[in-house]
Amino acid sequence: MNLYKNFFNVSAMTLISRVLGFVRDILLASVLGTGMVANAFFAAFRLPNLFRRLLAEGAFNSAFIPLFASKLENNGVKQARIFATHIIAWLFIVLLILTILAEIFMPQIMRIFVFGFVEDREKFEFTVLLARICFPYLAFMSLMAAFGGILNGLGKFLAAAFAPVMLNIVLVILLIILVFITQAGEKSAGIWLSIGVFFGGLAQLIIVVWAVKNMGFLPKISLPKMNEDVRQFWLLALPAILSGGVTQINIVVGTIIASNAQSAISYLYYADRLYQLPLGLIGIAIGVVLLPELSRHLSANRKKAARRSMDNSLIFAMVLTMPATIGLILLAEPIIATLFEHGAFSKEATRATANSLIGFSFGLPAFILIKLLQPQFFARKNTKIPTIFAAISVVANIIISLILFPKFEHVGIAIATTISAWINFFLLYFTLKKNNYFSLDSRQIKQQSLILLSAIMMGVIIIIFSHLFNIFLLRQMGFILQITALFLIIFIAIIFYFTLIHFANILPFRNIFSFVKRNANANENKVINE
Repeated sequence: MNLYKNFFNVSAMTLISRVLGFVRDILLASVLGTGMVANAFFAAFRLPNLFRRLLAEGAFNSAFIPLFASKLENNGVKQARIFATHIIAWLFIVLLILTILAEIFMPQIMRIFVFGFVEDREKFEFTVLLARICFPYLAFMSLMAAFGGILNGLGKFLAAAFAPVMLNIVLVILLIILVFITQAGEKSAGIWLSIGVFFGGLAQLIIVVWAVKNMGFLPKISLPKMNEDVRQFWLLALPAILSGGVTQINIVVGTIIASNAQSAISYLYYADRLYQLPLGLIGIAIGVVLLPELSRHLSANRKKAARRSMDNSLIFAMVLTMPATIGLILLAEPIIATLFEHGAFSKEATRATANSLIGFSFGLPAFILIKLLQPQFFARKNTKIPTIFAAISVVANIIISLILFPKFEHVGIAIATTISAWINFFLLYFTLKKNNYFSLDSRQIKQQSLILLSAIMMGVIIIIFSHLFNIFLLRQMGFILQITALFLIIFIAIIFYFTLIHFANILPFRNIFSFVKRNANANENKVINE
């Protein structure tokens, strides 16, 4: 399997999804702004997203894939399909019960989730309504993650990576319609968007089920049964529910605390959307590809191949992460002003969101490194240690958020999330090093130092050209001039940075061109048959 090819494919699909996501958020900012309806919708949508990350992505990316890959490697296709059938049957029952209970007890759940809304009865009741409409999205996305886990375990990444595009397509079409038929901040817009979330989730599920069926690997419908494989899965999955979704938990902690300040949830949402772009393109994409790769190598005792996959992933990830981090910190305000400062989104909202983005951006390398280090544990079927570290991270986030929020409000929450991510990373890294699973050698340290230095020098270029183009970045100059100036600054910085990376021999141009050429000419993997 070509690690870089799969990384490229997942990143390409993620890029399409995130670009459409930005279009969606630009329209959201115009239609909803940062008022009551916006805060209610973002809080309602955050709830199923939290459970999706915990129950679906956390469990399946860390527990299902190593066991599934082991079945394929050691027992063959038939046994792997039987294993998948049992796990999906259990997942369906759990999701059905969870969804029914959530719909019944949604007011009580939201009293905890957004306790700052409770005193405003209209706002609270509207949030509960939107949460009830959105919550079935969890079931669709969790089942999508299950079928996507099958595809990833089989080395097929495109369909599961493309599926999230459908949510953004549905919401963009809906928002374009709402721009013309509603006033900014109308309740009806929030209701229609929640309905769009429901159907967007259903569309994603249909795509991955269709892909699994085309692979000839569609699990049979059956009642859940308890056996040794299922017990082993739940023993791995239950701790992974926390460790796999720690970033989302920390964001939700911030949402709960931020509900006490006006518009804080909206500021954090828009900032989160921006730093999630590089996190999705780099960290999540590599994590999705790396886990099945490591699982296969370790199941077959190919330790050198596993180490090589990890080294390559780390270099590739940091080459892309460091310039993204510097760029988001230095260009936070012009990026947000260009993308979102339209309609109901004010200048004050731009400044507040930019400060949140800067706070989050300092943690971007940690978020991505966590995505790279956790598979080292998961591939060895060890989910307990990452879970303990995730719990420590969450506790640290809560404490630091409560300390910083009274003075810094939404910015304090972003800073707390960043600090807790770095705590999680250092705990993971030093544990791996202690157990001789992974540590940075002298070559890696040298390369990472050169990457950091190149990114800092790129930052100097951004500062220089930001001053030169400053007048064109002003809102009153018009959207076309504004986005052109921003694009030129970013383009010049990227060319400068990758030129430095080339001459430092970290990722020479010839390697990039060779990879792109191989990817373009690569044949599709053969369909797996029984």
